[in-house]
Amino acid sequence: MSRPRATAAVAKLSEVERSRREMLGMAVVGGAGLAFLAHPGTAEAAPEGAGAPAHGPGPFRLTVMGTTDTHGNTLNWDYFKDTEYDDSAHNDIGLAKIATLVKGVRAEAKGGPTLLLDAGDTIQGTPLAYYYAKIDPITGDSVHPMAKAMNAIGYDAAALGNHEYNYGLDTLRAFESQCDFPLLSANSVDWNTGAPIFKPYVIKSFKARGGRDVKVGILGLVTPGVAIWDKANVEGQVKFPGIVEQAKVMVPRLKAAGCDLVIVSCHSGATPGSSYGDALPFPENASTQLAEEVADVDAVLVGHAHVEIPQRFVASKVTPGKQVLLSEPLKWGMRLTVMEFELEQRKGRWHLATSRSTLLNANTVAEDKEVAGLVAQDHAVVRTYVNSVIGTCTMAMSAATARFEDTAALDFINHVQAQAVKDALVGTADESLPVLSIAAPFNRDAAIPAGNVTVRDVAGLYIYDNTLLGIRFTGQQVKDYLEFSATYFQQVTGTGPYNPDQVTNAPTATAPNGTPDYNYDVMGGLDASLAYDIDIAKPAGQRITNLTYDGKPIDPAGQFVIAINNYRQSGGGNFPGVKTAPVLWNAQIEIRQLLIDWVTEQGVIDPTTFTTYDWKLVSNGQPVVIEGAAEGGRH
Repeated sequence: MSRPRATAAVAKLSEVERSRREMLGMAVVGGAGLAFLAHPGTAEAAPEGAGAPAHGPGPFRLTVMGTTDTHGNTLNWDYFKDTEYDDSAHNDIGLAKIATLVKGVRAEAKGGPTLLLDAGDTIQGTPLAYYYAKIDPITGDSVHPMAKAMNAIGYDAAALGNHEYNYGLDTLRAFESQCDFPLLSANSVDWNTGAPIFKPYVIKSFKARGGRDVKVGILGLVTPGVAIWDKANVEGQVKFPGIVEQAKVMVPRLKAAGCDLVIVSCHSGATPGSSYGDALPFPENASTQLAEEVADVDAVLVGHAHVEIPQRFVASKVTPGKQVLLSEPLKWGMRLTVMEFELEQRKGRWHLATSRSTLLNANTVAEDKEVAGLVAQDHAVVRTYVNSVIGTCTMAMSAATARFEDTAALDFINHVQAQAVKDALVGTADESLPVLSIAAPFNRDAAIPAGNVTVRDVAGLYIYDNTLLGIRFTGQQVKDYLEFSATYFQQVTGTGPYNPDQVTNAPTATAPNGTPDYNYDVMGGLDASLAYDIDIAKPAGQRITNLTYDGKPIDPAGQFVIAINNYRQSGGGNFPGVKTAPVLWNAQIEIRQLLIDWVTEQGVIDPTTFTTYDWKLVSNGQPVVIEGAAEGGRH
């Protein structure tokens, strides 16, 4: 159902016509190729104690493949656009593509030992994932398409990611029961006992001629940020100690069990820092720290950050001269990490001699027919669901420019959120307070067309599985919140014109590679306008000017209700004031479904009833000109 994207010459070759070696050579992203995949002799993975063909004389070679952040992508399909996935780099996605790459690597290994791992964030992220969590949940009779695909491909183990907890423990346990491989998480521990609630690690053994069996320990770890982001699903049940701290407990156990090689599947980025600041004592992104500070770790399959790391070596700070291999295969099944390890015998023991890695690109191969066939019916059902018409819209709305100008698309989200919170507070002591709402430009491709509106149109505006809360803020806290949000913008010296990338996604201490769009919030009022200017000629912390509500300057001591998502309220992004603000309402209602339900019930989206031009970027008080901005910010 999808095609490989490669050169014109490559595209003319059928899978049958080209050899596995040719395919792998074309697929390499960076590195010097995959010649190191040819193994002398034969061997194959076996459970501990099981027999297997013996490895040939000399060094023992092991190939370890890895994926991460597949986020519910089984096929090369964009459910929000209802077409094959494409982006500016012409990446392809999905486990059906990964399956073809994996088969190629295994064939190239010529019977030599291989492992296939995943570093988490598997069951959330697409309408397909949502459908089998909420519409036809796997807690009933359904089997998760990701489990079907991963079982068919033959994964050996998968670490949990933070998004595994988005739908609660019951859904996660149901997914676990459907997998033919263990889900690993050494630092997902029982709230009371501190014992891991999932298998912390697994040990794989390989027969080797001329020496004892080679044992490979695979440890799974997840970013501790789950405690913040999914507080409602884990508080009182699961705690998340630090990655380094828990690895220092578990790796010695693996070595004591005789492991010759230790690989960590770690759902935590390689660039140090935390989006939640100091809200937790443990950092969000700790894969590099893990490699530096934990003895006997040989390699880390990195996840969480959605970046591409073909090969990186980190110098151990506890074992002089040791270099720890790191690799991260981007996201969504776009890449497959291939690590190669060579072990040598010395004094009756196996020792790691060399390691290296590269990435294979999924856009160079066709989808595996077996895997695509296994999920074809699930795919068809979800396409029908997302293409069902639920209402109409009187004018088109787009989020393409929402990161740098006021748009009707984000006003729509804020309107629905604020109205839901206001309705929920009727009959309470806070029902008379003015209601404000925050929303972020999650998806630059999101658009609501004029005319018929489908589930996928609305779902594209809100791609995360967040829930809605109502909290109480003072006027001063509103100002502080907006100032923090405005750190998203780079400082300028004039009014432009500027390219959007020249003014947005500013690097900060907690986001050294640039503040992501999802950590920029727009705030709006329900019954009256909340208006403000963001002066990006000023330094961060001094940018919010002309802040008014209902045409009057905001009273710092005034009281407001804020409609906010659970990610933000629990500390995601480290915005000020939210964690300690009184919670007035929290019914665990998913915002995306709230938007879908609103359109279904209202029947018509008329932006003129809820959108006003409330905020703008200025430079020393003068409007900033941004290329691509629409007049008046209306889309």
